[in-house]
Amino acid sequence: MLPNYRRDDGTTHPPLLSPGYKSTVPRAPREQFVLLPHSLTEVTGPLLGEGRVTAADADLTLAPGGEAQGQRIVVHGQVRDAGGRPIPHTLVEVWQSNAAGRYQHRWDQHHAPLDPHFTGVGRCLTDADGHYRFVTVKPGAYPWGNHPNAWRPAHIHFSLLGRAFTQRLVTQMYFPDDPLFAYDPIFNSVRDERARARLIAKFDLSATVEAWALGFRFDIVLAGEDGTPTEDPHDD
Repeated sequence: MLPNYRRDDGTTHPPLLSPGYKSTVPRAPREQFVLLPHSLTEVTGPLLGEGRVTAADADLTLAPGGEAQGQRIVVHGQVRDAGGRPIPHTLVEVWQSNAAGRYQHRWDQHHAPLDPHFTGVGRCLTDADGHYRFVTVKPGAYPWGNHPNAWRPAHIHFSLLGRAFTQRLVTQMYFPDDPLFAYDPIFNSVRDERARARLIAKFDLSATVEAWALGFRFDIVLAGEDGTPTEDPHDD
C-alpha cells in the first residue's frame, strides 16, 4: 500500500447506476465485470511525442479569426496523488460549452448561438510541481432533457491521462454558488457532500488578471479519502 494512502469510504465516486440521471439506467452494466489483461503496448506505450502540446493549446479564447465571447476566466490548480504529492508532466484536457451554453458539436441541439471563435477544447501538461493553467470563458448553463425543466449547472469537463492510454480519469469542475446544484442529478450522484464540494472551484483573487479575467482554482486529487470524484468518460 502506498504511504499515506487513505481509501475513500465508497461515497466519493458516483455509482454507475444513478436512476435520477436517466441515461445511466440503460447504460449501467448489468453483469459482473470481466478483467481483460493489458498488452505491453497499452501499459508502456508513449502517450505524446515531443512538442505535441504547446502553450497556445491552453488558451481557449483565441480561435483563428477572432476572440471568444463571454466572461474571460483563468482556471488553474495542482494535480496531486493520494499522498499529496504533485503529479508532474501529466496531460490535462478540458472541454466545455461556450458562454451561451452550447457545445461545438453536431449533436448539440440547444437553441443558443454558436461562437465561431470558440471551439471549447484545450489541453496542457502539468509543470514540475503538478500545476496547470487554462484561459477560457465561463461556460453557460444549458438544458439537457433529463427531466422537466432540466438545466445543467455551468461546468468544465476535465480528463487526465497517466503514463499509459489505459490510465485516464474524467471529472467535472463547477463554479461557486450555482443555483442549479440542487436540481442536477449528475452533481448529486456524488453522495457525499464533502466530495461534492471538491468538485467546485474556488474563486481565486490571486489568479485574476486586472481588467482582463477572473481567476478560479481547481485542485485535483487522483485517489484516496480526499480524492476528486471521477466519472464515466461519456457523461454529459
